[in-house]
Amino acid sequence: MARNAKDRPAILGGARAVTLDHRDACRWPVFDSEEEQAVLRILRDGNVSTHPVIRELESDYSELAGRPHALAHCNGTAALLAAFYAIGLKPGDEVLVPTATFWASVLPMLWLGAVPVFCESEPERVGIDPKDMERKITPRTKAIVVVHLWGMPSKMTEILELARRHDLRIVEDASHAHGAVWRGRPCGSLGDVSVFSLQGDKLAPGGEGGILLCSNAEYFERAVCLGDITRILELRSPAQRFFATSFGIKTRIAPVSAALARVQLRKLRQNNLQRNGNLEYLSEALEEIGFNTYLAPSHVRRVYFEYHVRPRSERIALSSEQLRQALEAEGCQAAAPRYPLLHQQPFFTEGHFRNIVRLPPDVPPPDYRTVQLPQTTGVNGSFIKLPSFPHAQRELLDQYVHAFQKVVAHAGEVAAALS
Repeated sequence: MARNAKDRPAILGGARAVTLDHRDACRWPVFDSEEEQAVLRILRDGNVSTHPVIRELESDYSELAGRPHALAHCNGTAALLAAFYAIGLKPGDEVLVPTATFWASVLPMLWLGAVPVFCESEPERVGIDPKDMERKITPRTKAIVVVHLWGMPSKMTEILELARRHDLRIVEDASHAHGAVWRGRPCGSLGDVSVFSLQGDKLAPGGEGGILLCSNAEYFERAVCLGDITRILELRSPAQRFFATSFGIKTRIAPVSAALARVQLRKLRQNNLQRNGNLEYLSEALEEIGFNTYLAPSHVRRVYFEYHVRPRSERIALSSEQLRQALEAEGCQAAAPRYPLLHQQPFFTEGHFRNIVRLPPDVPPPDYRTVQLPQTTGVNGSFIKLPSFPHAQRELLDQYVHAFQKVVAHAGEVAAALS
């Protein structure tokens, strides 16, 4: 009888599978005396605006990505705006973008007059779909935004070839992908301009901050002129004449954030090893039960900013919402994806973007109410977001596996109870 209670889903009256505390297993970020000393260095030096730690952080990221130019920003959103400005986007230019991403991957371009063109996500890695991108190229298409969603590198072979054939610039949003690698190349080195966010949830957080990376000196100069007035004086070009004004915004990172980010970047490899080890262990078990856990192909080393799984409908006769409810009853932390699809948001569908975008008279604003992305919409609704377990012990992971096993083994009864 006790065994039946243990193996019966909690939502049907059985005992909960997950009884261990999640707090230590999921705590992120984690700071210790190293971060404390790094921040104290800034405070004791007294330079809390232009401290050399900013250049040190930029040097760290140049080394990480193997790129000559790095510019720290106050956040990843500002770095993305600088990236769009750096590649020379003009009013009316179209940019192919994913809809399954955080809004900052897309919205800053509107302030330059550029027009987002939403594309499907491909099903294997849930990055922007090269096939749909090609269908949507027009004479006004000038660039592509690539997001390595949740830490999985996108299909860069196809994307790079598409960009080459159509002479398109690539803005790589690597904010989820600190430490990820594609064909031996680190994420952050794959775009004409690349950006990392250092926001507090990220894999190498600084609280707030962003890093812009590129190999083109002209792009770097344009990014400097946009928002780092101190650096304009250092330019050895006619652009130095803008030192008194910049281009009207200020994007410099705070040294305290840069100090935190430097220490966290030094810990990135070890932290990723632990997180990846936990989630690869969990993924192996969930794949056997019938879930797609988005394992990386052999030429890719993914990381896990977030962890999402998806039931294989041919093996599991429960919807994702039913699974989420049943897993929550087991004590699991199970949720829907945190990012709503951008093309469905009121900012676009109600036309509020028109208050920002500046289009030439011959370029009508798009009607985003007509955008249909059935492949992405269908898949996005079936994801289950689980913890990324940066510090979990195997006992907690095993409890999660048991929870999934119970729910799937009694799928018919669970579905009837929730119908």
